[in-house]
Amino acid sequence: MSVSGDDRLRKRALKGHAVAVTGANTFLGRSLVALLQEDPSVSRVVVLDVQNTAAAGPKTCYYDVDLTQPGAESRVSEILHAEDVQCLVHLTLCRSPTHAVAWAHELDSVGTMHVLSACRHVRPRKLVICTTTLSYGADSKNPNYLNETAPLRGLHDASYVADRLDVEAQVARFSAEVSDTAVTVLRMAPMLGPSVENYVTRWLSLIFVPMVLGHDPLLQFLHEVDAVAALKLAIDSEGAGVFNIASRGVLPVSTTIRLAGRVP
Repeated sequence: MSVSGDDRLRKRALKGHAVAVTGANTFLGRSLVALLQEDPSVSRVVVLDVQNTAAAGPKTCYYDVDLTQPGAESRVSEILHAEDVQCLVHLTLCRSPTHAVAWAHELDSVGTMHVLSACRHVRPRKLVICTTTLSYGADSKNPNYLNETAPLRGLHDASYVADRLDVEAQVARFSAEVSDTAVTVLRMAPMLGPSVENYVTRWLSLIFVPMVLGHDPLLQFLHEVDAVAALKLAIDSEGAGVFNIASRGVLPVSTTIRLAGRVP
């Protein structure tokens, strides 16, 4: 059974390799917690979320944390210090665009600000965060293939992308200022798979899938299993930096729709 941390915070740091996970109730979060439970090098999995994850196991320590609340920074800082967390994985970001743009901004941008502020105090050895390849934007100046040094030209008028760009900027500043923490940013292509539900899976679930007449742009996706594997590799690796996580090659929109058994 998982251990609740709400009754008390530990009075002294516990020995062993502890990994903290925010957003543990997302697909990536649940899958990662399950993997960490099986990893003998991990002594504790510290879950920071508004509710515990179904993937919690004997090594899970759960703390009720709402990153949109004003006191989140101090609470996260206290937990990271008390649990002696060496690696923090930040996954509390909206999975899909939403009409609740104010709430999404609080969760993505403000929530990340709280997490990074806590890390400035505690200085964990490693910070891993997942963003999106949408940050590069669909810009005429972009080549067909983009590497990690390409400028982020995402559409600022789209709140979902704008919040991701803000998160990227915050993490870049943190990485430049805090040399004690190795920061790994995974820019993931849109995820597909039997366990994933997001804006892409909903789009491809329509019988007649809308596309722009006269345009057949190239797309890249990421299988859910590869996404989880990349996340675990980022935790285990000593390397830091920004990494694009996407499939090899590209697919035209029309081909993607037909592979899904739908009609463009």
